[in-house]
Formats: sequence, C-alpha cells, structure tokens
Amino acid sequence: MTADARHPYETLTPDVVLDALASVGLYGDGRLLGLSSYENRVYQIHLEDPFEGSAIVVAKFYRPGRWSEAQILEEHAFSAELQRSEVPAVAPFAPGGRTLHTFAGFQFSVSPRRGGRAPELDDAEVLEWIGRYLARLHTVGGKSAFSVRPALDVHTFGEEPRDWLLAHDGIPLDVQGEWQRGCELALAQVRTAFDVAREAGVKHLRLHGDCHPGNILWTPDAGPHFVDLDDARTGPAVQDLWMLLSGDRGQRQKQLGALVDGYEQMRDFDRAELALIEPLRTLRLIHYSAWLARRWDDPAFPIAFPWFGSSDYWRGQVQMLEEQREAMEEPALVA
Repeated sequence: MTADARHPYETLTPDVVLDALASVGLYGDGRLLGLSSYENRVYQIHLEDPFEGSAIVVAKFYRPGRWSEAQILEEHAFSAELQRSEVPAVAPFAPGGRTLHTFAGFQFSVSPRRGGRAPELDDAEVLEWIGRYLARLHTVGGKSAFSVRPALDVHTFGEEPRDWLLAHDGIPLDVQGEWQRGCELALAQVRTAFDVAREAGVKHLRLHGDCHPGNILWTPDAGPHFVDLDDARTGPAVQDLWMLLSGDRGQRQKQLGALVDGYEQMRDFDRAELALIEPLRTLRLIHYSAWLARRWDDPAFPIAFPWFGSSDYWRGQVQMLEEQREAMEEPALVA
C-alpha cells in the first residue's frame, strides 16, 4: 500500500500525537493511552508539567473532512458557554488563546481529563439527577442558536444517509430493494411525526446530540458530567433523553418518568416531544448504517464491526425498520 492510499489516521503515530501537544507548549512524559473512540482518535496523555492544574489531559484528533473549522469552534464555544453556566460539561483548554490547533494535517484539541464511571440507569435518583443537569444544559442551549452546525432532522439523519447508501452501492443487491422500500415507509411515518410536532409548537434548541450512557461520567459526590459534544446539533430536547431509556415499555416508562421529574425541577418539558422518541430512534438506525459505510476505509472499522455489510446484516436492518414502523404506530410513552 502506498502512502497516498493510507487512511489519514494511519499516520497518527504516538510520536505525532506527542509532537502535536508539544507544538502548543504541552509536553507529554511518554505515557499515552488510546481511549475508546471510532469517530475521532482520542488519547489520554500524562504531562511533564501540569497545565492549568491538570497533570493528565485528553487530546482529540478530529476525523479529517467531517467538520469544518467553524463547526468545531462552534462546538467549543457551546462547551465553554455550558461551563460558564456551571453545567458539568468538559470544555477544551485554550493554550495560546486557541481551543483548536492544527498539526501534521490534523485538527486537534486538548481537554482536562475527568474521571467517572457509567451511571446506574436503573436508579431513579441517578436518572433524576441526570434530568436536572440535562435541563440546565438545555436552558443554555435555548439561549441562542448554532449558525454553522447542522440540525438533527429527517433530511440529515434519514434522507441524506439513505441516498448516500444507494448512490454508493452500500447495500447488497439481493436485499437493496427490500431495504429501500422499508426505509421509505419508515421515513414517511417519521416525516408525519415531525410535521405534527412542528404544528404542536415543539421547539428546537442546541443539544448534546449524542447523550447515550457512554457520554455521561458519574461520580458519587458530584453526580453526572457530560463529555464528547462532537455531535452537538440543533433538535428537540427529547433527543437528549431517549437514548438513556432501555428495556421493555414498562421499564422505559419508569425511566422516562424519573428523567422528566428531574428535568422539570429546572425547566418545563413539552410532552408533545414524547411522540418523537420512536421517530428519532428510526432516524438513528438509518444514520448509523451510513455512518459505518462511510468510514469503512478506516482500518479500525472492519476490525471493530466485522458483521457489517453482509446480506444478513441488511436483512436484520429490514426487520428492525419494520419493528420501528410498528413502534411508531403505538401510543407514545407518557411522563
């Protein structure tokens, strides 16, 4: 394989990572640990001398070509705004007065390391606590709007990924027609749900965007704090709640009740948004397949997702879309 044929991340060696930090005046002592991340490359690094009180930092090297500089800086500005409002979100440092840096063709940022574990989502008190902090995050998110970061809507998370997969022959021919038909039927229901929500006056605001349990770190004393605003977008508030729900309908109903109980201690929650939970889940299903397909040239993806792309995988997606169509016909959860 020639150098030009390599994926950009193949050139991101430990030496390049440490040299990148040194270029902004931060010097690692050689201890470097790759953290779990597929979208970007993220490293925990011990410094020779602490920076702003942090002896250990986290460096994130953004996936080339995904976000523009303006879009990344808008994410950074949002995280800093949250931090100023005492919302527990991790914002990047600004060595040299900048939060975004460039080295060896990569854009990167450096943040303080924050410890914690996954939250216990079967504990109602934990969910209430998360709900309160999400309400505070959304209060800040509602104060102004993103200007360059995209929205989470039917087009960006449904139609565009569908079109990309079909245009790039991402689906085996023996299942492509069935998947396309199932996708069209599901997206028709999603459009209707979004239209109804818009007519009901559901508002969109700046969100975390990818608020699954892995992006919440929990400490017993301080509670939750939010990490990885890489997917921050504009959308309905319920987007930051539904990924914390799991189990059967009864379990999800109980979890949602605890989240909303905490949320409404700080901010009103529009019950009309609950009808968007299954449509949002459907959009994520379509978007996720396209996300995998678009990154298949990254050597980390075939290793991490060996099951992706086969006819069996896509038949499973057809079945899941059918299940989502049924779920979207059921009454929404209540809280």
